[in-house]
Amino acid sequence: MVGGAGMLLGLAAVPAQAAEVSYKTECIPPAISGLPPVQGTTTVDISAPATAKVGDEVEVVWTFVQAASKNPDIVDLPANSVQPSGTLKAAGAQVADIAMQGPRENPPIPKGAAMVLSAMKGTLKLTAPGAVTLTPDAYAINAMSTDTKCTPQEAVKSAATINVTPGDGGSGTGSPTPTGTGSPTPTTPPTTTPTTTPTGTSPAPTASGQTDFTGNEVQVPYECKTPIGDKNATSPVQINARRNGGSFDLTVQFKKSVMDSPAEIPKDSVKPSMEVVLGGADTGTVHVEGPTNAEAIKAGDPIEIPDLTGTYKPGASGESTLSPGVLTIEALGTTTTCTPAKTEVSLTLDTTEQEGGASGGSSSGGGSAGGSSSGGTTPDGGLAETGADDQSTLKALGLVAGTAVLLGGAVFTFMPKRRTR
Repeated sequence: MVGGAGMLLGLAAVPAQAAEVSYKTECIPPAISGLPPVQGTTTVDISAPATAKVGDEVEVVWTFVQAASKNPDIVDLPANSVQPSGTLKAAGAQVADIAMQGPRENPPIPKGAAMVLSAMKGTLKLTAPGAVTLTPDAYAINAMSTDTKCTPQEAVKSAATINVTPGDGGSGTGSPTPTGTGSPTPTTPPTTTPTTTPTGTSPAPTASGQTDFTGNEVQVPYECKTPIGDKNATSPVQINARRNGGSFDLTVQFKKSVMDSPAEIPKDSVKPSMEVVLGGADTGTVHVEGPTNAEAIKAGDPIEIPDLTGTYKPGASGESTLSPGVLTIEALGTTTTCTPAKTEVSLTLDTTEQEGGASGGSSSGGGSAGGSSSGGTTPDGGLAETGADDQSTLKALGLVAGTAVLLGGAVFTFMPKRRTR
């Protein structure tokens, strides 16, 4: 009787299976860190129902046994400041990408310590009978508003299999072949090419009815002339646009360029502007500017470069490119001018010539800016170093404090920009 009861319990239960898989991984730190790519091994545990039927929506759990990268020797990560997300590949009877995400829950992680990541969860609605394999793929680690992107560097074995039976009234034929075990089935993923977590990319230039256009974040190497001498700095910049009739409202973002104030900065004392360089069908520049600081900034408080805005009125019809150009920062009668050593296209738009548009000159009051529309990359990354000489685009802020000593000797702490504050 006991044996028979055990058999009945075994038939009635639908146990979840869990299995580990390890794979070589490359992690790309955020550009602002200036750190090189990291090669490591990711080990994850994937759990999912062993059996289900067509029509069920099942929950899948991705648990990190080991992340491929450690916390760099830059800053201690506070508790509940790290959030993982990623993609789990479904293959076999059903092919799908399962979006996975974990909560922002972690213990304090010291500099150089192993990353402790929360378990990620996702759901999959089953649509076909048969064996569905689950294989971990790329993932991202978000810490203090910056992302580290991790991608497989080898074919990853599947870590779990769901045996899917036809649902009530389902049209599936035959029964799936039971695996008889919860261990991973070593199969090759649908593609051996590693996929990366998508970053902000330019959409198709002008799909019918499209109004919003998101540019690429590009690394711009600036050569700056400051009141105390020439300096160099590299900044991450992104240009976005919104169609407004025949024109475009532009927004230029220094997405991760923030530093702590070296001293008290008075209200309405610092104002940034830029000349966006046009290329392709159109020529000239577009003037964009940001507001002055609305409130005084206390010493030690973070300084954020505000969004720079302006209007682009096309002067030519065709495919026009937009690239970051000359950046100017004015502070209490002093001016810092930063010119790109080279320009990179952040955004491409399909434009229609407007009367009085930009072609051959400037738009919205901007002057011309040099540089070609180059598609190259800058290996330096973002404003990662911690030293006054590395943030040349904001040198004038030290003059606001009334002393040039801060510019040469103070150590500034760079922090990721929090746009959702």
